[in-house]
Amino acid sequence: MKTPVLDFKDCGTCPIRHRAVCARCEPDELSQLDAFKYYRSYEAGQPIIWSGDRMDFVASVVTGVASLSQGMEDGRTQMVGLLLPSDFMGRPGRELAPYDVTAVSNLTLCCFRRKPFEKMMADTPHVGQRLLEMTLDELDAAREWMVVLGRKNAREKIASMLAIIARREASLNLVPTANEFELPLTREAMADYLGLTLETVSRQMSALKRDGIIQLAGKRRIIVPDFDRLQSETGDDMDGGMVA
Repeated sequence: MKTPVLDFKDCGTCPIRHRAVCARCEPDELSQLDAFKYYRSYEAGQPIIWSGDRMDFVASVVTGVASLSQGMEDGRTQMVGLLLPSDFMGRPGRELAPYDVTAVSNLTLCCFRRKPFEKMMADTPHVGQRLLEMTLDELDAAREWMVVLGRKNAREKIASMLAIIARREASLNLVPTANEFELPLTREAMADYLGLTLETVSRQMSALKRDGIIQLAGKRRIIVPDFDRLQSETGDDMDGGMVA
């Protein structure tokens, strides 16, 4: 059975309102969006769309996490990205999905029918400007992941992922730092995304816990007593670049 659809009829109560593509919309523009928006919910592991499928909608992630994966001819797949709350799924002007998209956790999407959304972008420049900003942020995030995956050791990869999730959680909650958050990925999914084995992920998580960098509460709850200490484990300098 699918998870219940969240009801955000009042966009002012939406948890991603200040970061989503509609962040700068005025009340009358939100009413326009409301005319062609709808919600979809998925359970963890459920496919959302397959690469090459026709997309008649674009969407914002309201709650949960989705993965973007690229398949190869021999059946292998590679996770190439994550969609976190407020991230945008789909591309105006592009009818076919470029990646497989799968719910990593229970997920709710705020969907917009693609053609009306494209028309609103043309008629409302700041919607397009906001989407451009989000696209550039996504490009920066992709470049950051290139460094994480290509240059860092296992401990630095795990610490970097935790730091990125913590910063995103702080941004969503409008606080300077997030010292406690729910890990959106299983350790198996972390291993897949980071190019590590499950045993390595478990070993490094235990080492970070043993060294007092993080605390674990239950299966997924992460507590970060000192964010600067976690940041120091990522291999980055305080400006975000790699330490020489």
